[in-house]
Amino acid sequence: MSIEVRPAVVFDDIRALVGPKRPDANVCWCLSYRVDSRLNNSLRGAERGEYVAGLLADGPLGVLAYDGDEPVGWAAVAPRADTTFARNRKIPHVDDLPVWSLWCIRVRPGHRRLGISHRLITGATDFARDRGAPAVEAYPLDNGGAKVDQTMAYPGLRANFERAGFGYVTDTDSVLAGHRRVLMRRDLGDS
Repeated sequence: MSIEVRPAVVFDDIRALVGPKRPDANVCWCLSYRVDSRLNNSLRGAERGEYVAGLLADGPLGVLAYDGDEPVGWAAVAPRADTTFARNRKIPHVDDLPVWSLWCIRVRPGHRRLGISHRLITGATDFARDRGAPAVEAYPLDNGGAKVDQTMAYPGLRANFERAGFGYVTDTDSVLAGHRRVLMRRDLGDS
């Protein structure tokens, strides 16, 4: 398997990773941290995909991992100021550095446990660095090695971010699937 991580610019490939199986379903489309909750809650069914297609017209929405031509992984990354993390009360804003946020990692079933999430974290970090980010923050689950339901593991796991060179910054008040999320950061100034 030869995995390549590229900017997420192909709508059908994004849909394959974060879109619904049925067009009328109200799945996330990875919008919950990208847009304010009022807009997120107002978009229903096919409107969600149409909104993502409109966003995509302005540029990549993150990165995708490919096995050949098949999209097998997704990571959402954007400037923190352009996400709801800029004003999130449960995830602390630790300083005024214009960091980017990496908030969602998804690997398709059948491709998990092959190191793709690590490749996505690295690819998202490189993507942010190439666009001038001084640092990337992530808000993964601090699960201490405990099993985590795949649906709720979307923020990633602390150990995976540590392996990718991120350092612990502080605890958060956010809890998912019974696990506290921590704020981790990777400085991109010297890398």
